[in-house]
Amino acid sequence: METVNIAKVNHFVLKKQHLADDSKMGDVVQIAKDIGGLHGTSATGPYLSLFARSNSFRKDDLAVEMSKKKSLARIRYVRNTIYILPKKFIPVAYAATSQMAEVTAARFSKYLGITPTQYVRISNKILKLLRGRGLTTREIKKKLRTAANIAPIVNRMCDKGLLVRSLPREGWKSTQHAYYLFEDYFPDLDLSAFDEKEARRKIVEQYILSFGPVSEQDIAWWTGFPKSQVKEILEGLGDEVSSVEIPELESGYLVHSSERESLQSLEAPKHPVVNVLPGLDPYMMGYKDRERYLHPKHFKMIFDRSGNATSTILVDGRVVGIWDLEEPLVKIFYLKDLGKDICKKVRSKASDMGKFLVGKPVQVKVCDSMVPLFKRTAGSFMSPLKDC
Repeated sequence: METVNIAKVNHFVLKKQHLADDSKMGDVVQIAKDIGGLHGTSATGPYLSLFARSNSFRKDDLAVEMSKKKSLARIRYVRNTIYILPKKFIPVAYAATSQMAEVTAARFSKYLGITPTQYVRISNKILKLLRGRGLTTREIKKKLRTAANIAPIVNRMCDKGLLVRSLPREGWKSTQHAYYLFEDYFPDLDLSAFDEKEARRKIVEQYILSFGPVSEQDIAWWTGFPKSQVKEILEGLGDEVSSVEIPELESGYLVHSSERESLQSLEAPKHPVVNVLPGLDPYMMGYKDRERYLHPKHFKMIFDRSGNATSTILVDGRVVGIWDLEEPLVKIFYLKDLGKDICKKVRSKASDMGKFLVGKPVQVKVCDSMVPLFKRTAGSFMSPLKDC
């Protein structure tokens, strides 16, 4: 079994995730594919993840791909999480996860008081209403003149492949998406093109390509697939995956065989690689085993009780700090001493991210303390330095 140290592993993943200085690119769709999809739970997260991976990204770039070219779409994917995925990958994602999503959506609808009869009646009306046009949940509710909770019904229709979420009507920071009939929006996509077994195999392989080296535990956690099924898929991949040992970590690790030589031959960058990432960024959310990029003593600073990662600062792929925006400031909290030169680069990157968010220059403030996310209320990961 080949051996590779954690520093090389992290640089290797940074390159694949378009976070290395020499791997940034302008192709939004390619980035989304290469990093296993853009985590789409928050409105601004996908934009910030793309900004961190490109030297030329503009907010309109994502809007063009999603609404004009329709090369990307926001759908429910692994672990019942919303992702922005390339159009070509949607049938795979749907086949692999739709059954899990439907169970969760049905249960949630019931919890919110939507009866099966109500769902059928209102969803049929929505299908007729959206023929040839897109509407927000607010607009749908108004036109149907109903007191029913439309949001869970629309979300369930998306999970069933009946509707698709488009861009928000009120700008890039809004969560008020317009919804269209899936067959109108993507008339050339066949959601029955793959069976579940084949689709899950493709997803596991893509995950290894996006995040490898990874452990079996990482794969099962990220996909939400049963561990026994992950093991079966890996056995089916056979020689397409190779085992590697990472001395600093305990579990066995797997890399796609097509990348084995490039992993071993990778040379360390000449200068430290600094990244400023948004909360829930794919790089941070990609692994069950987080010791690869973070010391265990800092887990409760970076992740809340639900496992949500806050906005982070990385140096050479390891988490060294947290950042937050509170106009007109970008706040920074360091987990360790970094040295003058690296701190200067961190401040520059944080300033650029803040300017991208608010559209004008911002100031940078370094905080002396931070309350661990684990001790705070739900949602605190979105404003980790609020009280700084």
